[in-house]
Amino acid sequence: MEFGIVEILKLVGSLGVFLFGMKLMSEALQKVSGSKLRSILAAMTSSRVKGVLSGVLITAVIQSSSATTVMLVSFVNAGLINLVESIGIIMGANIGTTVTAWLISILGFKVQISALSLPLIGITLPLLFSKNDKHKSLGEIALGFALLFIGLDYLKANVPDIKNNPQILEFLAEFNDLGMLSFVIFLAIGTILTVVIQSSSATMALTLVMCSNGWIGFETAAAMVLGENIGTTITANLAASVANTSAKQTARAHFIFNFFGVVWMALAFPFFLKGIDFIVMQGGAESAFESPKSLPIALSLFHTVFNILNVLLLIPFTKLIANTAIKLVKQGEEDEEFTLKYINTGMLDTAELSLLQCKNEIVSYSSHVKKMFLRVENLLTETNSKKFNKIIEKVEKWEEASDLTELEIAKYLTQISNNHLSAKGSMKIKVYLNIIDNLESISDSSYNLARSFKRKASEKAWFSPEIRDSIQQIFSLVEESLDNMCDMLKANSSSLELTKANELETSINQFRNKLRKEHLASIEDQKEYTYFAGVIYSDLFAESEKLADYVYNVCESAVELNTKE
Repeated sequence: MEFGIVEILKLVGSLGVFLFGMKLMSEALQKVSGSKLRSILAAMTSSRVKGVLSGVLITAVIQSSSATTVMLVSFVNAGLINLVESIGIIMGANIGTTVTAWLISILGFKVQISALSLPLIGITLPLLFSKNDKHKSLGEIALGFALLFIGLDYLKANVPDIKNNPQILEFLAEFNDLGMLSFVIFLAIGTILTVVIQSSSATMALTLVMCSNGWIGFETAAAMVLGENIGTTITANLAASVANTSAKQTARAHFIFNFFGVVWMALAFPFFLKGIDFIVMQGGAESAFESPKSLPIALSLFHTVFNILNVLLLIPFTKLIANTAIKLVKQGEEDEEFTLKYINTGMLDTAELSLLQCKNEIVSYSSHVKKMFLRVENLLTETNSKKFNKIIEKVEKWEEASDLTELEIAKYLTQISNNHLSAKGSMKIKVYLNIIDNLESISDSSYNLARSFKRKASEKAWFSPEIRDSIQQIFSLVEESLDNMCDMLKANSSSLELTKANELETSINQFRNKLRKEHLASIEDQKEYTYFAGVIYSDLFAESEKLADYVYNVCESAVELNTKE
């Protein structure tokens, strides 16, 4: 079996198709999700039991736990569900994937959803050329979904052809009677095969072939199945390699859940197999330890019962699994995303307490908005093109996330308003709505500033040191006003006043006017910079002043809010 440079390139290309499909689907989901898809997913994952049942159903339908976890990673990457919610679906996916083993054992049949990928692309192709952004994004979701499965199919087709040449593994019969060492060897083999083939279902089929040929016994086959449970987590981790920190944490949670399942099963392994064999014989079949004919059913039963028991044992520890994943994949400042921290757990017992929860969320939102501007500020001095483009991408992503955050807070405030509120409570809701509207406008202005820098870079426009100093000065004033805004939102004192905010607003307006006069004079002289560079320069200081106006509006609302405490 030859495997040269061409085959390696095919394998790498297959992986590229898979990762691109995942990335395309994730980004398109962010564009069209709004509140509807998130609400559906929230309903599916509103409890651990519902999350598990959702995972079982989805995986049983699409016949691939790998595909389920990959889609789950994309949902977490898009901010539609959080880490804890995703773990329930992961648990359910492990149960759902056992349906494939039963189909292979009983019918020798496996549904391949990849066969539907090209028809799906054909049906949704017109959407990709639609002028409607939402329709176009829906087309991108379908395309990404299809490419994901095509990539998985290519991966299976372009790995070393172990799957279609099981005789290559006939030598494994030599390791069949080594006690605990056999368990470890076949656990490792099951893990490696699943990593190579990229499908636990395919590895399960291969295991069943080896069983039916009598190369391995019930104990070693079961050990391979446990290894497959660990190996299948590699797919989700590959998908998460191009995703955000939360998605990486979800992939790690998948590994943690499967790994600890294998650990406790290793301790109970001999007794568990005897129990499975007893059930098989009670059904009228021969012992799986003696007859290869009974092995497929016994192995499928082992696979199913193990995964169900693993879910029942570990579902109470969902938060512990999540916390462990968070420790393994720490979220640094570079990876920090817009996420709901306080209102994603739902309404509290009273409307007034929910309002306090909402205020905490708004404070968090303001902090993200400020950090977004700080990223934009770095574009002025960043000379490395890769780092520059990375900042632009991050700002674009944060602008979309900011829109979703505003919608989620507004929806939460609307739910609160449907309850019985005091007059002060009703007034607070109006003020909160005004604050989040201005915070979203601040993020829009930051995005506009980033776009101006992007235009400057693409056209290679040049700024003199004096121009850069002027931009830096107005940026520093805006940064100071943002710091003051965040401090005012955090404050609980009724003595809040606008003195500092007024001073900063006045300074920014005066500096903007000064820069405008100097700019007009420079255009007449045509000495300082080209016309195009002048347009970008004008856009930068004008947008900065506009952003500062939104900041001042938030400060005004903060004072108004504290008079109602």
